[in-house]
Amino acid sequence: MSINAERVPVIVGVGDLKFTGDGTAQSAIEPLDLVLRAVNAAIEDTGAPGLSAQLDAIHAVRTTSWNYADLPALVAERLGVTLTSSSSSTIGGHHPACLLDQVGRDIAEGRTTAALVVGGEAQASVRAMTKAGVDPGESGWTTVPGGPPSFSPEDLGSAEMQRAGILAPVQIYPLFENARAHSRGLNPDQGMRESADMYSRFSAIAAEHPVAWSPVARTPEDIGTVSSSNRSVSDCYPLSMNAMPFVDQAAAVMVCSLATAREAGVAEDRIVYLWGGAGAVDNPDVLARPVFDDAPALRAAVRRALSRAEVASEDLAFVDAYSCFPIVPNLLADELGLAEGATPTVLGGHSFFGGPLSSYSLHAIAESTRLLRKNSGVALVHANGGYLTYQHVVLLST
Repeated sequence: MSINAERVPVIVGVGDLKFTGDGTAQSAIEPLDLVLRAVNAAIEDTGAPGLSAQLDAIHAVRTTSWNYADLPALVAERLGVTLTSSSSSTIGGHHPACLLDQVGRDIAEGRTTAALVVGGEAQASVRAMTKAGVDPGESGWTTVPGGPPSFSPEDLGSAEMQRAGILAPVQIYPLFENARAHSRGLNPDQGMRESADMYSRFSAIAAEHPVAWSPVARTPEDIGTVSSSNRSVSDCYPLSMNAMPFVDQAAAVMVCSLATAREAGVAEDRIVYLWGGAGAVDNPDVLARPVFDDAPALRAAVRRALSRAEVASEDLAFVDAYSCFPIVPNLLADELGLAEGATPTVLGGHSFFGGPLSSYSLHAIAESTRLLRKNSGVALVHANGGYLTYQHVVLLST
């Protein structure tokens, strides 16, 4: 079967990084600067620097630690390129996969030649500056357009959830955790042990990753035991089972058509094919959902992506589950039928790799690309937004 190489989307460059200052306001870094470093790394990773001149689209995952009215325009200005398409997402961990899927569709339909998907957070820097009483805007951070982060009531759940005072993720995800444990006949201690075992394996992955925020392998006892350094955050999650948002991390992924990649001289062993993806949405009002031991949107997104690609779960070489709390990777493992003791992450999860808010899964896409360059196969990257509300998965392959 012949293919039109101008309509085949491929990933050709990835870059991700962490910035570790000394914890003072003087060593803080703006998210825009982090993102630009990741972009430059992704361009260098292509092995074809001239390819950046063909960029005509940039799509940004919402930065929460600092507000940018138009982050793609700021990146394009620094790169000296003219965009025909750009967007900035709302808050939500599903957006990296969703935006990548959209870019793939745009290339397949001839609307885009080459694109960047970018994201970054500098919450660690913001925290250091806040503690020191330093205003980032007065220290040179971009304020026009940009400024301190802002939220709308819609970011905090439905009106019913707001009236009930059930809004924080640490209040809601335990509902799913406890319901799943109960449906499997596990008592709370057994459920905690299962999650701690899995997160111990996650920490071992993070310990080997150069961009991980907390690269230390931890035992199940370290993770599951409440202590002065591992306080209880909810009835089933000590601190080490919660996302770590106070990080300075950024990622960028460069996508173009297969024809563009070859014309620019990208080596064949650098090319990873974007097969496609699928998304689904559950009721945003958690209080209106009929059950808490199930994730219908997750199931729908995974099944549609796999079936349309004619891929079975056992064919997957790499899986990364969004892991703000253990319940999410556990539910994905349930849906994929992964063996007991499986470790569905290529990064190490939000608790150990780091939780750069909405852009976490962009790092997973970058790492999956690197792994596929070394090992043939198919990778599935799962991304979750809201309260198991917005689900999106993408499939990558050599």
